[in-house]
Amino acid sequence: MTRESAALDAAGRENPLLTVSLVIYRPDLKVLAATLQSLSKALRPLDASRCKVFIIQNCDTDGIAQLLAENLSGIAFDLRQGHGNIGFGRAHNLVLSETGTVHLVLNPDIEMAEDALVSGLKFLEEHTDCGLITPHACWPDGTRQFLCKRYPALFDLLLRGFAPASLKNLFSGRLARYEMSRETGEDVYWDPPIVSGCFMLFRGEIYRQLGGFDSRFFLYFEDFDLALRTGKVSRIAYVPAARIVHEGGHAARKGLTHIKLFAKSARLFYKLNGFKLF
Repeated sequence: MTRESAALDAAGRENPLLTVSLVIYRPDLKVLAATLQSLSKALRPLDASRCKVFIIQNCDTDGIAQLLAENLSGIAFDLRQGHGNIGFGRAHNLVLSETGTVHLVLNPDIEMAEDALVSGLKFLEEHTDCGLITPHACWPDGTRQFLCKRYPALFDLLLRGFAPASLKNLFSGRLARYEMSRETGEDVYWDPPIVSGCFMLFRGEIYRQLGGFDSRFFLYFEDFDLALRTGKVSRIAYVPAARIVHEGGHAARKGLTHIKLFAKSARLFYKLNGFKLF
């Protein structure tokens, strides 16, 4: 995206070309360092003076400021802390009014290809009807991770998140359809209904128009809800030229607290967007 295409704020000042927000809660510091290193490399081809990284710390973990200084050398960053654990979406929304012409919502467990951001910005510049990009993703072992989803039936959520492998194998075709694995290969795919919040590259004006995440979601499904709302005002594109490796997910493996949060957010999601059983 060119310098000339940058937006101006109400005072006539040039907004950042690209802003990035990461919300962290008791992070694995090695994983976070790898994320910051890959982000730094991906930002290098861009004008560093026009980029800014926001880190919103929902915990009291020590050493974060030093980690940022070591891994974001030459890149402007802003550490927000002291507000406690206010939830994923609400934390991202703390910097909503400061987002740039393009804004990346990024998880702290992502390693992206060095050309991921260049590819994403180029796509947004060439496709002015696109408001949100989702990337090609893999697990750390190299297997595909599917970030696009159809509207989830409760059966799909339970099957994907909690069923044993034997039952998942029995319904493998259904899971593949839910995860849109056939549609999201090596070609651009337009208008997936839902995309993951681990890497959401927004056109800034669309992100701000939507008001960011719905703060009623503490954790889980806030990305599903935001993607559905995005699809009502702009187009979403799966862009395989933007590639990432994602470590996260697996709510069921994180213990009872996460399962309860998952269930609470699922109820809210269905209340807002409509229930689908099967």
